[in-house]
This record gives sequence, structure tokens and C-alpha cells, in this order.
Amino acid sequence: MLREEFVNAKRIVIKLGTNVLRNPDGEVAISRIYSFIEDMSKLVKAGKEVILVTSGAVGLGKKKLNLDSTEEDGVKQACAAVGQSRLMSFYENGFGIYDIPIAQILLTEDDFSLRYRYLSLRTTLNKILEFGVVPIINQNDTVSTIKMNQILSGVKVCFSDNDKLSALVSSELDADLLIILSDIDGLYTANPKTNPDAELIKEVQGVTDEIMALGTDASEGGRGGMRTKLEAAKLVTRFGGKVLIANGKIPYVISKIFDKEDIGTMFLPTSENLPDKKRWIGYATNIIGGLVVNEGAKKAILEKYSSLLPIGIVNVVNDFKQGEVVSIMDENNVEFARGMVNYNSQECRMIVGAHSNNIENILGYKNYDAVITRDNITGLV
Repeated sequence: MLREEFVNAKRIVIKLGTNVLRNPDGEVAISRIYSFIEDMSKLVKAGKEVILVTSGAVGLGKKKLNLDSTEEDGVKQACAAVGQSRLMSFYENGFGIYDIPIAQILLTEDDFSLRYRYLSLRTTLNKILEFGVVPIINQNDTVSTIKMNQILSGVKVCFSDNDKLSALVSSELDADLLIILSDIDGLYTANPKTNPDAELIKEVQGVTDEIMALGTDASEGGRGGMRTKLEAAKLVTRFGGKVLIANGKIPYVISKIFDKEDIGTMFLPTSENLPDKKRWIGYATNIIGGLVVNEGAKKAILEKYSSLLPIGIVNVVNDFKQGEVVSIMDENNVEFARGMVNYNSQECRMIVGAHSNNIENILGYKNYDAVITRDNITGLV
């Protein structure tokens, strides 16, 4: 795809990683932050809608409190509380120079996982953009309880870093383009920090298993890494959005991107056009329970887009309620899809392996022939 076509976007989500917002000594990279603000202000003045997803609160708070570690219970949350106000002061002052209003939005996993909150958030964000305001979004580490609550230790959360958060925001708002700025030039054929022969990949069409295998862990000070960026790219491209991963330490990199310079790795949209509800089921919910299915059911779901019938289920994992989203796994416990169940976990255990016409005899009632209908299943592969 031509770079001009790729950057032709009306609604843009920009994600700034921790390591592009601070210098190696942990201090705020003030000039770089203001260069980002200047570039984003130009986009707003040109009539584009800009949504900023920013990291940095925990790191800034850690530096302010002169801490060496955030491992102790509650310390990371305290650092986030201290650092968030400091982070927002830079954005408030910077965008204020250009007379552009901003809005702070701090989000937790439940803001996406609970459908009514997901829809409310979308309405609010759209209205903020309608008013010409730049939403500035961060994970609400101060109140997020997923990582602290031992009862929820088995939960698969919809996001645990701002790479995935930026993808969820892009999905919720049907953004045209997600730009992820980190301290790396883009996706390489190998880890460039350990392999001098690694080459930058300029364009990716389809985030396949082979592409995912190129993902690496987070660098020091961050929580994402290339793997989470690839997961973000996979979601966004599945609904028709575009993703660019680029080096945020390039001076005025945002302006250079929209001047069509050959920077970073472009991830092209697929033709799948995954609808909003299926995006939410597949990527925006917290998962507690699961269903293990046989090979025939797996094949029917992935190749024929079929509903999941009780005869194809071999095991039920954990407890869940009717209407919740669960993992759908093969007999090797590998998750390949997610779906919204028509029966709770107790009912599912009673009808495992049964024919649909026997559900009423077993339960005394029948809501649906399928445990999960095809419209409520999202494949992940």
C-alpha cells in the first residue's frame, strides 16, 4: 500500500510508550513530549480527530518518590496516583498553548468487559471528539484490582498494558489508524538488540502465527513489548483499521509520518471487517470460564462458522453465568475462539456431549439448541 493512502485517516489513535516519554535516567523528556503535542495539535487544526493513549504515570511517580522498585503491594498504584497528575500537567500546558481542550479518561478492564459500560464509554468518547476535545487515555492503575485480587488470578483480562488498551480504544471508536510509538523502529525479522542481521519489515499483511513469533518481551521500564503491539495490530486490522509501529524518539516523528516519510512498519487492514459485537466478544471481555470441545466442533466453528452444540463439548472449565463470554478451547486446552454462552456452567456440565433434542429432558427446559450461537462466537486464529 502506498504511504499516502496508508496515512489518509480522519480518526487517529496515537499511543505513546513509557520509554519515549522519559530520558534514560528516568526524567521527563520535556522537549520530546512538547514535540508530540505540537505534531498532534497540527493534526487537530487540520480537521482530524486525535485520541491519545499515554503511558508514563507509574514511571513518573516512581521517579518522584525516589523508589527503586514497585513490586511491593500497593506501590505501583501509589506511583500511578502521584505520576498521573504530573503527566497530565504536561499535556494540559502543551495543548493549552494551541488552545486545544483535553479530557482525562482513566480506564479499567471492566470499562470494556461490561457491555453496558463499553457502550457508555463509546458514546462519551464520540461526544468528546464532537466537541473538538482531545481525549487523553491511560490505564487506571490506581484502582485496577485484577492483578491484586487472588480470587481473580485465573482471569484472562482484556488488557494489561497500553498497547492492548490503544487497540481496544481504536476498535471501540472505529479508528482509521492506530500509531504506536515506542523506542524501536518497527517490526524486525529478529530482535535487533541481540541480532545485528535483523532487518526492518516495512509492511505486514495479516498478523499470522509467523508474524506473532517475531514478538519480543518488554524493554526495561515498560509493560508491553513487541508481542503486545502485534496483538494490538491483529485486533485493529481485523476490523479494517490500519496500524503503524514506529520509533517515537525520531524528532517530530508524527509530522514526518503524515508527511508520508517511510518510517516504521505498516500493518494493512484485512478484508474481514469484524463487526463491533464480535470484536467485543473476542477481545474486550475478561474471561473466567471456558468450554473444551472436540476436534469436530473446533473444525465446524473455524471452517463452517457453526454454532457450538452440547454434543461437541467434552469439558467445562470454572464457573460462569448465562450471558458471559467464555474461552472455547480444543482438547489440548489451546484457546481458538470465544463466545457468549446461552447456559451457565452448571447447566453446561449437565448437557456435555448430549444431543440438542435431549436438552429439555436433562434440564427440564430448553433456552436454545446451541450452547453458543454462531453470531456470538469470535474466532481468534
